[in-house]
Amino acid sequence: MSGRTALLLLPGSLMVLALLIKLPELRRAWDQPLNRTACALLVVGAPITFLASPPTIAAVNRRTGVVNFSAPLVFGLLTVFSGLCVVLVLQWRGGPPATVRRATRLTAAVFGTATAAIVALFVIGDAPVERLRDLDTYYATTPWIREMIVCFLVAHTLGTSALTWLCAKWFARADRSLRPLRTGLALIVLAGLLDLAYLVAKWASVAARWAGRDWVYLSTDVAPPLASASALLLGAGFVVPLIGGSATWTAYSQYRRLRPLWKALRGFAAAQGRTVPLAWWSPVGIRLVHRESVIDDGILALAGWFDPRVRATAYEAALGRGMGEARAATVADAAVLAVACRLKDSAARGAGPAPAALPDPYRLGRRPLTALAHEFRTSAVVAAARDSACAAAQAPQAPQGDPDPERGPAPVVA
Repeated sequence: MSGRTALLLLPGSLMVLALLIKLPELRRAWDQPLNRTACALLVVGAPITFLASPPTIAAVNRRTGVVNFSAPLVFGLLTVFSGLCVVLVLQWRGGPPATVRRATRLTAAVFGTATAAIVALFVIGDAPVERLRDLDTYYATTPWIREMIVCFLVAHTLGTSALTWLCAKWFARADRSLRPLRTGLALIVLAGLLDLAYLVAKWASVAARWAGRDWVYLSTDVAPPLASASALLLGAGFVVPLIGGSATWTAYSQYRRLRPLWKALRGFAAAQGRTVPLAWWSPVGIRLVHRESVIDDGILALAGWFDPRVRATAYEAALGRGMGEARAATVADAAVLAVACRLKDSAARGAGPAPAALPDPYRLGRRPLTALAHEFRTSAVVAAARDSACAAAQAPQAPQGDPDPERGPAPVVA
């Protein structure tokens, strides 16, 4: 398979992937207009880039026995696809049901009429010479075929403009915590801008033909790469929210973010004989539960090493850096955990004294493990506490006259 063929198949493959992800939900909720529209859009959009390639155009014309049969086929599918994109975004964004229904019906009527007009104008027109790459400029002055081309370009321009505008407005208002949705919207907006650039090239080449000039290169050389890039980004834009919002992806995202804590605590959990090995085929949901269990067991194994003085010092340091109370508390818990890991590991390796059990050890708050893992890995406050703990573990033991020789001073957090 050549690189160009792979590029043509990639946008359609993304849409097929999104369709496979969406089908189970469609079977469960066929009565939901949003699900039906999404699947219709993916079914229509998947073959378009393949059907628009010159080899496929030639094969379709030859099989049907109609010269330039691919023109109304591709133009019609693109027009239907543009309409479905607008309808999907209208339903996806939501709003008053009556308003959404009216907008959906109006969009369906406009783009349905444009599709019917494209087919009718091709039937009554005359396009006897097969054109695989420059049909729009070659027939730009031919009666009826000219009108078919203009009808397609107008419908496509309206559809892309509406889609880009709606998604840009939605992106500006979308909650920043909805990362898969915002990423999908950003990709769709970028795809729309590239498609508008494609349309500018097409309109310019056709208008130049009307003015007696030859700008065919805009249609044959400039426009196709823009269309391919736009289709690829559009397919990705619809796939990302579907995958990113799925339960499997959510579980995988949490599983990946817990890795720093799991890596630090798995040895302590294993020392207690609490870990259970996983099979390589275990699904991500089971792996997430297993990773959370290992972390919980590791925290239990370290519970006697949690020093409240470390927590208090780290909490004040986090507040001093301008953090809110909730985040400062998470950072402080991560610091307590990091110090306990370092001290117990040093003691186990004989690199430092083994402190006696704390009379009143600190108990970690009930905070999301993912937030704890993030601060454990990235916080400068936690790193400073860990370094101080390492220095304390390597320092000489206090003399016997020290009132508390085995605990020593709490690590100082910078």
